[in-house]
Amino acid sequence: MRDIAYMALNTALEYGATFCEVRVIKSRRQGINVKNELVEELIDKVEEGIGIRVIANGSWGFAGTSFLDKNNIIETAKKAVNIARASSLTKKRNVELSPAKKIIATWSNPVKINPFEVPLDKKVSLLIEATRIMTKVKDVKIAEGSMDFWETEKFFINSEGTEIFQHIIESGGGISAYGIREGDVQRRSYPNSFGGQYETRGYELIEEINLLDNAQRIAEEASALLDAPECPSMVTTLILDGSQVALQVHESIGHPTELDRILGMEASYAGTSFISVNDRGRLKYGSKIMNITADATLPNGLGSFGYDDEGVPAQRIDIVKEGILVGFLTNRETAYVLGETSNGTCRADGWKNIPLIRMTNINLEPGTGTLEDLIKDTDEGIFMCTNKSWSIDDKRLNFQFGLEIAWEIKNGKLTRILKNPNYTGITPEFWGSLDAVCGPSEWKIWGVPNCGKGQPGQLAHVGHGTSPARFRNVRVGVK
Repeated sequence: MRDIAYMALNTALEYGATFCEVRVIKSRRQGINVKNELVEELIDKVEEGIGIRVIANGSWGFAGTSFLDKNNIIETAKKAVNIARASSLTKKRNVELSPAKKIIATWSNPVKINPFEVPLDKKVSLLIEATRIMTKVKDVKIAEGSMDFWETEKFFINSEGTEIFQHIIESGGGISAYGIREGDVQRRSYPNSFGGQYETRGYELIEEINLLDNAQRIAEEASALLDAPECPSMVTTLILDGSQVALQVHESIGHPTELDRILGMEASYAGTSFISVNDRGRLKYGSKIMNITADATLPNGLGSFGYDDEGVPAQRIDIVKEGILVGFLTNRETAYVLGETSNGTCRADGWKNIPLIRMTNINLEPGTGTLEDLIKDTDEGIFMCTNKSWSIDDKRLNFQFGLEIAWEIKNGKLTRILKNPNYTGITPEFWGSLDAVCGPSEWKIWGVPNCGKGQPGQLAHVGHGTSPARFRNVRVGVK
C-alpha cells in the first residue's frame, strides 16, 4: 500500500499538482439474506483500489483505479491533475484549505470476535431458525433475516507529510416479520428496521442482540397490528423510541448542518439546507434541553474512526447547545471559509469516490430518567416505535415520518396498539416542542449504514446516539 501510494503522490506533484492526497483501500464485505428459511442472497466480495485527489491551477481533480500496476498508477495520477486543470477553466475562485497537522499514525477499532472467522453455516443457521420461529405465528407470511460485515484497510498520505493506516471492522444484523391478511400488510422489525443494528464491532454484536430470543415477540406484534385500529388524526403529545429519534436527528439535524449544503456546494442529489452561515450562535433550533454533538471518538459507533479521509483526527464538537445552533460539520475546504480548522467530518465511499462532508455520530445528548418514567409522566399521548418511511423537503425543513407500531398512552400507561402511525412537523418548531429526553440508561448509538449523498451517489456509515424523547403538540395520524 505504501509503495503504491507514494508512487501516485510523487507522480502527481511532478506533473504539476500543488497538493495531493492518496487513499489506497482494500475492503471486504460479507452479506447474508434469508427469507422464510431459505437463503436468498450471499455476498462475499473483496475490492482494492486507489483514489488520488489533487489541486492544480487552484482547482480539484480526482481519479481512481483498481488496476494497481505501475503504469496505471502513473496514468491515474496524471489524469487527476488533468481533470484539475480542466476544472480550473470554470473556477470562480481558487481552492483553499484550512491548515492541518502532519500526522503519522495507525488506528483500529477493538473487536472481540472477528466476524469473518465465524463459520458461514453458523450465521446462516441462526437466520434460518429466526425466520422459522416467525413464520409459525398466525398471519406472518414473510419472515426475513440478514447480517452484514465489513473489513476495511485504508492507507492515506498527503503532500503535507501525513501518513495514516486504519483497519476497521463493522457488523450488523436484524430480523423482520410481515403480517398479511386481506390486503393489509404490517411489518415489525428488530432491533431496528432496514437491516437492524450496525456498529463498529465484531460478531459479538450479533450475539448480544439475541435475534432468536426476540423472533417470537416481533412476529406476534406484526400479527397483532392486523387487528389494531388506525392511528387517530390529531395534535397530541408524542413519545418516540430511541431508534426513531436517531432518524429524526439524522434527517433534520445531521444533513442540514453539513456546511457544504449550507454554502450551496451540495444541492442536486439531496438538497441544501434551511440554515445560513450567519445562523450560528443565533438560530433557536429547539428547546433548552436540546444538546446535539458530533462525536467520531465514541466506542463502537458506526460513525467512529481514527482519522477522516483528509487525515484529520476524529473529534467531538457541539452542534446545538441548549437549543441554539453553535456548530457545523466541516472539511478543510469549507472550514477555510469560516477561518477555522476542519472538525474531521470528510469521508469517501471507498477508493473510487471523492471525499465529502459526512455525518459521524450525531447525538442527542441524554437527559434523565427511563422510558418507563417518561410514560408514567405522560397523561395522554402516543408512543411510536421503529421507522417505516420518511419524507423531508430539500431544505430539510418540512418532514413526515411513518412508523411500524404505536401505543396509546392513557393516564401514564400504555394501552391499545395502533397501526400505521405517522407524524409531521417543521424542524425548528418540532425540536422546540421537545420537553423530555431519557437518561444514559436508555441511550444507545444506532447505526445507519446507508446514508446517501453526492453525485455519483455515495453511501456512508454513520451513527446516532439517542434515547427516547417526548414532544408536545405534534400532528399525528396524517391522512
